Amino acid sequence: MAIRIFVTGGTFDKEYNELTGQLFFKDSHLPEMLQLGRARVAVDIRTLMMIDSLEMTDIDRELIARHCQEVDDTMIIITHGTDTMAETARVLAQSVQGKTIVITGAMIPYKFGSSDGLFNLGSAIAFVQTLPPGVYVAMNGRYFNAGNVRKNKLTGEFEELAS
Repeated sequence: MAIRIFVTGGTFDKEYNELTGQLFFKDSHLPEMLQLGRARVAVDIRTLMMIDSLEMTDIDRELIARHCQEVDDTMIIITHGTDTMAETARVLAQSVQGKTIVITGAMIPYKFGSSDGLFNLGSAIAFVQTLPPGVYVAMNGRYFNAGNVRKNKLTGEFEELAS
């Protein structure tokens, strides 16, 4: 069975314009990353949107949820911007059951060469194949349950919410 990967944008797929200094979206880097990582699992990639997660709306989250609900695949990875991935995870946990969904991203764009994106993608591929059904955020070799994670904007790391 294939792993479905939904691309939504985020730092993962940003490019850098050397003339203006702006970050922008062109195409997803996922196929290149999977090839570079020598991934040997069957994947089916679909781009849903290419936006910064700070610009993501409730309608965008509903679109992601609907795609997760409608596909037959039970293993789903979503590439997403780190700023609001915890919020999207909460929405998905409320609306999608019976599937293992792992949301991942990067703090540094893949094209910068020093990105954490390749490692996070590899971790997400392993987690989606081994975790029970549910919604998770996977960053920096760790996974977190939806609804129990946040991005610490002071440290730039993801952490469990205090009980």
